[in-house]
Amino acid sequence: MTGLDVWLLAFGLSMDCLAVAIASGIVLRCMRWKPILSMAVVFAFFQGGMPLLGWMGGRLFSHLIESVDHWIAFFILTYLGVRMIRQSFAEKGSRLPVDPMIPGVVALLAMATSIDALVIGVSFACLGVRECTQILPAVAIIALVTFVMTLSGLLFSIKYGNTYARRLRAECWGGAILVLIGLKILIEHLFFP
Repeated sequence: MTGLDVWLLAFGLSMDCLAVAIASGIVLRCMRWKPILSMAVVFAFFQGGMPLLGWMGGRLFSHLIESVDHWIAFFILTYLGVRMIRQSFAEKGSRLPVDPMIPGVVALLAMATSIDALVIGVSFACLGVRECTQILPAVAIIALVTFVMTLSGLLFSIKYGNTYARRLRAECWGGAILVLIGLKILIEHLFFP
């Protein structure tokens, strides 16, 4: 792979993170730097770490990962999305907080959006990448691009999504985005392998 290929791959892999960050920023509704930076770091860590894990286990487990990766991402994203949609319609006093800045939720979102990156790591192994020094630059680029895209999505949606969030049931739309990402991943893997 050329340098340009890796940058384009990183950009493509980070699109799901960008969409989740936009949905999360709309729900967050205010600027809190610690959770915002934490989310960007966690997403970058998972998105960069999964190709490394995929590469390490590529020759041993590629057939197992490829057969279920899309289902895992679909179920995680759908569960979180449906939960957000349901809670957006609950009465104000009875609603449980759906805060995308809760560490467990962030970890689940990061894992779900990085399943494709795991498969990319397997493909690196299949393409003949044998040395750790060959994959580390790609991992660093993927993590960097994901960090920037996640941070940008959060900041953009907090700044511009906040004025419309209360009237437009932002949690509902954010949940719908998560479900759509899950469906996109499922459809891509089932019908466009």
